[in-house]
This record gives sequence, structure tokens and C-alpha cells, in this order.
Amino acid sequence: MPLTIPDPRDSGFTTTTPTPLYWVRYGVVGRPVLILLHGGPGADHRYLLPQMLHLAERYDLLLYDQRGGGRSRVMNNAPIGWQDHVADLASVCEEAGITRPSLVGYSWGGMLALLYAIAQLDDKSIPEPSRMLLISPAPVTSAYRAEFDANLRNRGSAPVITEARAELMASDLRDTDPDAYRQRTFELGVAGYFADPSKANDLTPFRVVGRVQQSTWASLGEFDLRPGIARLRQPSQIVFGRDDPIPAASSIDASRALQINPVVIERCGHVPYVEQPQQLWAAIDPFLASTDAVNLQ
Repeated sequence: MPLTIPDPRDSGFTTTTPTPLYWVRYGVVGRPVLILLHGGPGADHRYLLPQMLHLAERYDLLLYDQRGGGRSRVMNNAPIGWQDHVADLASVCEEAGITRPSLVGYSWGGMLALLYAIAQLDDKSIPEPSRMLLISPAPVTSAYRAEFDANLRNRGSAPVITEARAELMASDLRDTDPDAYRQRTFELGVAGYFADPSKANDLTPFRVVGRVQQSTWASLGEFDLRPGIARLRQPSQIVFGRDDPIPAASSIDASRALQINPVVIERCGHVPYVEQPQQLWAAIDPFLASTDAVNLQ
């Protein structure tokens, strides 16, 4: 079952964004600030916890619910595009007094970090990131995204998952223990992201606001971030699981554009902080330590 998430040391809402964005801070005051970007789009920060609080052992860790997800609810059904997410991230940095943000992006959050870094090349009002750590980043082209969607559908229909789903539906758990039923339904819904589907029970449950996800992806159109990524010069690292349904070629292409070597985690799908946390820490801790000097915030 999911672990307990501790209370943050501080929390609040932004005041300069079109939608007030809920933020939390964990970790060590006075240490370099890391902004940890959750996936989705349309999800919230909590499903990264408590495992990713490993970063709070050495850093001042800032997370926020991106516009339209979690506690950052919008008051209307207006579309939310990638440009809105980039502008929101810039505002979060400004409100927090961060002049050169150190970005850690997971899944869609990794793509958001890339979109943000590319946007600031031509918009100097956006604070330049000092470094980027991308964990299981979302596909960097629309073609890779289509391949990912197909992979995930295939995994979701694997015999071990379909049999478990049928077993759940045939049980009386929904009536006898609704909480356990909801938990098991969630686990089976995300099982395709894991190399070992049984590990899904350690992921903090979350929901994605579908219209936010759809409008954000639609705003990208037929996209290819690789030319923009090749213009970036920040110290960067990409880490992904060998069994991630996102094509490995996407992270390899992004790494090639950044002129770095990606780190591949064995026996791992899309959620390394749950499935192979020790391998993940071994991959990311040295990168962060070696680049602390460039992040003065």
C-alpha cells in the first residue's frame, strides 16, 4: 500500500498567476532549491511522494500543482496550453525569488522543463534554468508519443493485467471494502507503466484531469522538440527505465541533442522512484552534487 506523505514545512498559493497554484516546500532551508515538476499534464505533485522526498534530504525542495490539476483548480473550462504551463513556472520562480531555477522534471514534467528551457532562449523575461534533471521524460516528438500510446495500450491488455482485472470485477470487494477496491482499481489502471506490475501498489494514487491533459497535448500539435533541445547548454541528465512504455529512442534522441549520455535503469518501467529507487538515487545524486556550484539559489 502507498506510504504516508509527511506534511510540508511550508505551503501556500501563488498570487501572480491567472490561477492560484498550490505549492509546498520540503527539505533543508539554505540549501540549493530544486523545483520538482510532476507529470500528467493534469495531475498533481503528491504522486511523486513520499519517495521523491529523497531529494529533500539535501535540498530545499519546491513542488507545485500545475494549472488545472490537484489543488490548482481553474474556475472555467478554458483550454490550458503548454505556453500557460511555461508562464506559470516562470511566475513560480519569480514569486519564490529563484533567478536561475534548478529543474527536476518527471514524465510530462521533464517535457515541461525542456519547453521552459527552450522558451527562455528567445524570451529573456523567463529565468534561465541552471540545470535540468529529466526522469522518464515524456516523448519529445509526436511520433514517439503515438508509439508510447500504442505501447501502453498493449501493456494494459497483457494477460496478467486482464486476468487480475477480471478477478477484481468478479469479487465482492467493491461492497465489502470500497477503499481496497478503489486502490486495486488504481493499481491495475497504472500497471502497464511498470516492468513489474505488482510494484504499482507502492505508487501514491492520483487522478488526471482529462480536459487539461487533452488541451495541453493539443496545444503542441505535431511537435518535435529535438531542434530546440539542441540549442540548450545547461548541465543536464536524462534517466529512464529500460522497460518504460515511452520509446527509449525518445530519451536517446534528447540526450544526443543535449550532448550527454543517458542513464538507463534496468528492470524498470516508467516510475523508477517506486520500482527501482536505489538505482535512481545512484544515477541522480552524483549529477546533482557535481552541478551544485552552478545553482546558487
